[in-house]
Amino acid sequence: MANSSCVTEFFLLGFSSLGELQLVLFVIFLCLYLIILSGNITIISVICLDHSLHTPMYFFLCVLSTSEIFYTIVILPKMLVNLLCVLRTLSFVSCASQMYFFLGFAVTNCLLLGVMGYDRYAAICQPLHYPILMSWRVCGQLISTCIVSGFLISLLGTTLVFSLPFCGSNKINHYFCDISPVIHLAYAGSDINELIIFICGVLVLIVPLIFICISYGFIVSTILKIPSVEGKRKAFSTCASHLIVVIIHYGCASFVYLRPSAKYINTSGEDRLVTVTYTIITPLLNPVVYSLRNKEVQLAIRKMIVKKGFPTKTL
Repeated sequence: MANSSCVTEFFLLGFSSLGELQLVLFVIFLCLYLIILSGNITIISVICLDHSLHTPMYFFLCVLSTSEIFYTIVILPKMLVNLLCVLRTLSFVSCASQMYFFLGFAVTNCLLLGVMGYDRYAAICQPLHYPILMSWRVCGQLISTCIVSGFLISLLGTTLVFSLPFCGSNKINHYFCDISPVIHLAYAGSDINELIIFICGVLVLIVPLIFICISYGFIVSTILKIPSVEGKRKAFSTCASHLIVVIIHYGCASFVYLRPSAKYINTSGEDRLVTVTYTIITPLLNPVVYSLRNKEVQLAIRKMIVKKGFPTKTL
């Protein structure tokens, strides 16, 4: 791909327009990054160590947390370094690699959220058939499909972007190599590539979202038939966290990717703000909203802390 391009490296503008405020952003983003890592690692450890959490729902949570860790590792360390440095260059190959892994984990997360919606549907609407519908073999196949599909779609998108000629400016108006700001630098002939990338975006974002909405339509219908108020509350509570993450993740991603990249010129500032939401805030909310507020996970964390020798009064 490098042979077809005049550009050998890219310059990430990032938050350079904010001047000295970049140091403040560095401290904030570093703290958030450490919280993301510690929160998701805690979730993974607790689910792996506590046998009572060895169920499909928590298995998917464990995989999602693992994906979120790598998802942030691809973006945040480089962004933190750039906040302190004047030289913010990234080689052509490094930029392509960053885009590939970012899109791979991002698409995998989108597909995982769809699978988790199906898991909630099977648990609430088909409880008698749940052990068959969500057997460990099926769970493994679903996870493998999400990962393989995610990185194949990412490979297609990255190849379409970096097969374009880059002979003009090499300044990326973003803090990482995302599709819209990079394809905007292409010299010519990006229309067909943009169309294919847009279609892939629709397939990745809209199709799973429609599937989730249909699943929750059946879930709500089933929950309303539960006679006890406590039963309804418990059923809704198991779905509320998933819905919050879905709304934030799909909403922000759709705003950035489901539109022509030509509009990026006028909305790059807004894009950076929205991108921060789903590259930092969403991975931060996952362990808090989706897992740490779950009573079963809280109990498992307490049991793990007690085993380490901390007094129970501190819990």
